[in-house]
Amino acid sequence: MTTAAPARPRAGGPHRAPARWASRWPAWRAFLLLTLPMVAGLLLFKYVAIGWGLLLSFNDARGTISLGSWNGLDNYRRLLGDPAFTRSLVTILVFTLFIVPVTFALALGLAVLVNRLRGGRAIFRTTFFIPTAVSYVVGALVWKMSLFSGTPSGVANSLAYLLGYEDTIGWVATVDPPLYWIVLVTVRLWLQTGLYMILFLAGIQQIPAQLYEAARVDGAHTEWQLFRHITWPMLRNTSVAVTLLLIINAFQAFDEFYNILASNLSGLGSADGRTPLIYLFQTALGEQNYGAGSAGAFIVTALIVVFTLLQGRFAGFGRTGEEEGR
Repeated sequence: MTTAAPARPRAGGPHRAPARWASRWPAWRAFLLLTLPMVAGLLLFKYVAIGWGLLLSFNDARGTISLGSWNGLDNYRRLLGDPAFTRSLVTILVFTLFIVPVTFALALGLAVLVNRLRGGRAIFRTTFFIPTAVSYVVGALVWKMSLFSGTPSGVANSLAYLLGYEDTIGWVATVDPPLYWIVLVTVRLWLQTGLYMILFLAGIQQIPAQLYEAARVDGAHTEWQLFRHITWPMLRNTSVAVTLLLIINAFQAFDEFYNILASNLSGLGSADGRTPLIYLFQTALGEQNYGAGSAGAFIVTALIVVFTLLQGRFAGFGRTGEEEGR
């Protein structure tokens, strides 16, 4: 009598696939658990808010953020016809045209100088970068209440006394000449130059040393020749990125203007330091005209986009070498 041998389970049988899928599901659940709150928050508090603000800009929303009183483009017409708003646009344009090239040149110069140091680079990098960690509100208040306080004990007035100027200068309150611009420009330079210096320094340190050696062989012996023919061309992409960030930050100026010129904004003399964001802040939260405030926000956004596109067009950002040679 013969008995059949028990069947052996086949290697790689149907039990492996369920085990493999079962091992993958916990990873997917963990991924969804970690990302869904962030995605939901991003959609709700950013994109839904932007879309709702766009709808509000076409409504007469006074004292409410509810839709219903459609007025088309009246909010945009009102803002563009308001001399105070157009004057704020001129103010921010002038500020941008001045602060962007000055910060760019200062940051690039500091980066070149720090890169030439044989020792102590980390100390200088940290020293110049520390102001970036300071709040714009804190920096503005220090500038207003200490450095340019307008009192005889203020730092700026103490230096003026040492130079032979005996009168006390009210830096923030003086509108003819507009000395308050010195306060605004210097605090912005102190707060942001270190960050862009770090960006330029990172770009310089990525340039191969062989290029400088080859340039010296070809006759570039001075530092200016090396900078002109090697450093500056190789920093093209970094320069475009820095300029883009500077333009956006300049158009978004609010904290230092609001805190330094808090008294001037109510109509002190002929001082005019109100930026578009301050105007919109007073319109939306002061007058509670959320429709006009939303319309102004999109006007400022359109200006930033236009300046960004123009800057990228002139700089040739994104074009290949063949396209630039045509």
